[in-house]
Amino acid sequence: MQQMGTFPSEVTYVSVLTACSHMGLVESGRKYFNLMITEHNVSPNVVHYSCMVDLFGRSGLLLEAYNLIEEMPFDATASMWGSLLASCRIHGKLHLAEVAAKHLSEIEPNNAGNHILLSNIYAANKKWDEVARIRKLLKESELKKERGKSWIEIKDKVHSFMVGERKHARIAEIYSKLDCLIEELKIMGYKAKTEHDLHYVGENRKHELLRHHSEKLALTLGLMCLPSNASIRIMKNLRICGDCHSFMKIASSCTGKEIIVRDTNRFHHFKNGCCSCREFW
Repeated sequence: MQQMGTFPSEVTYVSVLTACSHMGLVESGRKYFNLMITEHNVSPNVVHYSCMVDLFGRSGLLLEAYNLIEEMPFDATASMWGSLLASCRIHGKLHLAEVAAKHLSEIEPNNAGNHILLSNIYAANKKWDEVARIRKLLKESELKKERGKSWIEIKDKVHSFMVGERKHARIAEIYSKLDCLIEELKIMGYKAKTEHDLHYVGENRKHELLRHHSEKLALTLGLMCLPSNASIRIMKNLRICGDCHSFMKIASSCTGKEIIVRDTNRFHHFKNGCCSCREFW
């Protein structure tokens, strides 16, 4: 743009900072954030600050993300605190998670997802009394959590799945095929990551819940029905969990398929055992 005599606008910088965030390019993000002020006289708005909070949080620089929120000349948005809360779950920062959740409860008192995310962080830290407290709060307030759901389109028909799906016409066949696939993937090194299931249940039950996640069911139907040379495209309404992410990588290597999953954060292109997100999502 500069070589063509076009100066970057505030929208240009949103795109650049978002790209830095998705790729984990912390120093590049810092450079462009400063450049927009010093070089192009573009005043950062709340969206630019949000990009930087997301960049720092994803990269594990949680205190820096929090300090930026505290120091910026705007009131923090729900998306900023939500980004920080999600980053706290990934990086195991309980105290900051509680701070972010408190602000979110004031901004979005009716958003059950924020309570659920904090509950999951408590569960990961084995604070079961706090988990029980939040679940009781949700039950009493009648706030509803959005259930995980995945879609795949085959021959102009959309097939949807939820965890533990029972209603699909070919569900018995899908579960049978999935069981065989899991055994094949185990030979190639797949091991269920039960730390990504945060229910207060035994290890065997966690394995059962993980193996029946909606995106695994959608993938299995794709393997059963799509042509051998076709890529498999799946949509998901929530963030893909770490276990399913690992599963998809190994499945792409085992089956030779290109698998594309679009979750709430980004596109994941799985091919030859790798993902385009480079473990950053």
